[in-house]
Amino acid sequence: MIKKPEAIAKDVQETAAKGRPPIDKWHPELSGDIDIRITRDGVWMYQGKPLGRESIAQLFSTILRREVDGEHYLVTPVEKWRIQVEDAPLLAHSPKVNGEGGDQVVSVTTNMNETLELGPEHPLTLDHYPESGEPRPVVGVFHGVEARLVTNAWYELAEYVAENPDNPDQVGIWSNGEFFNLGQGA
Repeated sequence: MIKKPEAIAKDVQETAAKGRPPIDKWHPELSGDIDIRITRDGVWMYQGKPLGRESIAQLFSTILRREVDGEHYLVTPVEKWRIQVEDAPLLAHSPKVNGEGGDQVVSVTTNMNETLELGPEHPLTLDHYPESGEPRPVVGVFHGVEARLVTNAWYELAEYVAENPDNPDQVGIWSNGEFFNLGQGA
């Protein structure tokens, strides 16, 4: 049986407490695949069309989990639906930097209107797209889910790149007392 996004959303709203649902405690069997795809530019599609309501995508982002198989799932206490994700399921933009050097705190906002502070819970990592070699900066969100920094946000953060005090050949960004290595210096 294929469920519609509205039905899954209703189930989640009825079972989730205020805030992020405890999906780390939910381990239902796979219910199947649902025709939801998140495009590279962060659009949630259902049966080839954008989801009708942004509030459903926002709700779904709170029950999204990437498992060790690399697949993304929408998880409720009794159902688990596999979805398709073209890149990272979320986008991060609008970086804000408070403080300086090792004392600075960097935050970004996701396309689901959630603010994340870079740090142990939300690490910044830099991968590269294998086909083009372009940088792919991502922030860990929750449960294996990532938010890819949009190009403008990546360029804004470049202003705050510093040398690693333990290895001057490396450059990165400080946030919440952690140094996030972004590669080799010039």
